[in-house]
Amino acid sequence: MTVEQQARGAAGAGRRRSRKDEILEIAVGLFAARGYHGVSMDDIGAAAGVTGPALYHHFAGKEAMLAAALIPVSEGLLAGGRERAAGRSDDPRGVLESLIDFHVEFALANPAVIALHLHELDRLPEEPRRRIRRLQRLYVEEWVTVLTALHPGMPDGEARVLAHAAFGLMNSTPFLGGEVDRRRRAELLRGATLAALLA
Repeated sequence: MTVEQQARGAAGAGRRRSRKDEILEIAVGLFAARGYHGVSMDDIGAAAGVTGPALYHHFAGKEAMLAAALIPVSEGLLAGGRERAAGRSDDPRGVLESLIDFHVEFALANPAVIALHLHELDRLPEEPRRRIRRLQRLYVEEWVTVLTALHPGMPDGEARVLAHAAFGLMNSTPFLGGEVDRRRRAELLRGATLAALLA
């Protein structure tokens, strides 16, 4: 099966989405598989079943697609992290486990977006790139707050190192093969991340 077929199939799965959402998902899959510069608007149009120029009805260009893929993800991670930490300052271990569950589920559901973020974020213009970086820093601080509550006396800088190490572990999903089923992968990622952060 070609990348285009996989991308088209992914776009057709799940709940009914707008045509713009379908095209964006196809673009993300292609960018993740071939790299941003390895994909043209015509490639995306062919995979989506429309002409390249027709894509401009939905997006101004590839940069706009990349921003549309990455900004909502960063917003969603921050909102989800805040939701899990809200009103639970007396239970840092419970908050940490909830954050790990949340992030592992995100990582398993979105390996193409993670790959795109890892390799292509610097392709964005300065304004959306700065916005994404700011959202990411705020998300990291949710983890720092929990880690410093869990490890009294730990400096914030050390907690940030641990948080980034945990993200590296959980965000390894684009590089994991299919030899282990999704449920077991989730268990392994949750267990390894928790063990690393509690050590």
